[in-house]
Amino acid sequence: MKLEGSCHCGKVRFALECAHPYPFNLCYCSICRKTAGGGGFAINLGGDAASLTVEGTEHVSVYQAELPDGAGPSPAERRFCRHCASALWVWDPRWPELVHPFASAVDTALPVPPERVHLMLDSKAPWIEPALGASDRCFAEYPEESIAAWHQRLGLEC
Repeated sequence: MKLEGSCHCGKVRFALECAHPYPFNLCYCSICRKTAGGGGFAINLGGDAASLTVEGTEHVSVYQAELPDGAGPSPAERRFCRHCASALWVWDPRWPELVHPFASAVDTALPVPPERVHLMLDSKAPWIEPALGASDRCFAEYPEESIAAWHQRLGLEC
């Protein structure tokens, strides 16, 4: 599925191919929550890094979060608009074939997931009350099931 997205001020636009477009992973880690999570979480999708095209690259900045316990900077590069601060996508050199656009920046209508995965719940802020659906799954940290495996298990391949 082709996804198109943009920042709030419109200076950055992007497009990419995404084989796993269901926005089901709600991440409550402090990095996602503080850099992109209006609801106390952020939703990342899995896309093909080689297909990513960007208009307005001169307006894109990179943030590499400091890992807890002094472990240094995360290798993951969070891209955002330097004008309006919209979170756009994450790219990590450990998985160079993938790019993870934030669902909040995607303008294409996304399909509704049949279940959601709430992850990194041990990192959520105490004021956040996750809105859990009947079939939602919860994890203190990261689940073992990947974005691709989740789509495959539920027969949601595009």
